[in-house]
Amino acid sequence: MQNRLLFALIAALLVTACGKKEAPKTEYIESAPKIITLTEALKMAIDGEHRSAKNKARDQYRHPAETLEFFGVKPESSVVELWPGGGWYSEILVPYLKDKGNYYAAGFGLDTGSEYRTKGHKALLSKFADAPNVYGKPTVTVLNPPNQTLIAPSNTVDFVLTFRNVHNWTINEQDSAVFAAAFRALKPGGVFGVVEHRANETMDVVEQAKTGYVSEQYVIDLAEKVGFKLAGRSDINANPKDTKNYEKGVWTLPPSLRLKEVDKDKYVAIGESDRMTLKFVKP
Repeated sequence: MQNRLLFALIAALLVTACGKKEAPKTEYIESAPKIITLTEALKMAIDGEHRSAKNKARDQYRHPAETLEFFGVKPESSVVELWPGGGWYSEILVPYLKDKGNYYAAGFGLDTGSEYRTKGHKALLSKFADAPNVYGKPTVTVLNPPNQTLIAPSNTVDFVLTFRNVHNWTINEQDSAVFAAAFRALKPGGVFGVVEHRANETMDVVEQAKTGYVSEQYVIDLAEKVGFKLAGRSDINANPKDTKNYEKGVWTLPPSLRLKEVDKDKYVAIGESDRMTLKFVKP
């Protein structure tokens, strides 16, 4: 009798155990929002698929990440780019600033008196309009000195940047007006960043500019004359291979290669020009 009761109890326990469902396991996965650093955000803009292989090939000479980091541009900055031309730097700056910052393209305008510049300005407008997901709606202003120099409202922007343009303004005696326009647009403490083909100091300034080169000291003096203070200089974009003595000036070198196939390998081996990279601050 006792054995029967024991067997019955064991059987009941087995039935209960078999019928009991095991509690589901809960997995806790620790997660945190990914923090994108300034360097990563800039790299994303530089590596973006919207940039052509041809433009990316220039990065080795123009060092966009190092240059913009030297100037101090952040994703939330307000930035004016003077004469962006075809938009080589715009392709980097606008996506970088699109979500948190502001970008002003102070372009040639449509009433330039130059077919080349008018065509270039139209191309820039088309670039922005054709890819709104990349560029959003950047503000386009006109820099056509000396008459049109309102590149942004006065005392409102963090940065005014120019890349390889100073010689054009110097040739036409417009450089002082342009530098003054940059000074007006910047907030106190704002930065004026200049990248320009660097001439040997011995040449006459106007003759230098006709070859596409301008002396570093001339640019510093020009900026200080309108009120800027020199805050730093860098050799990020220096090229000691550049002799600065060519038949077609700086345009003999890549990417222009004005002599076409004549000594092309020689000039390709030199690379793009030797460039100053200067950082000025508005007191």
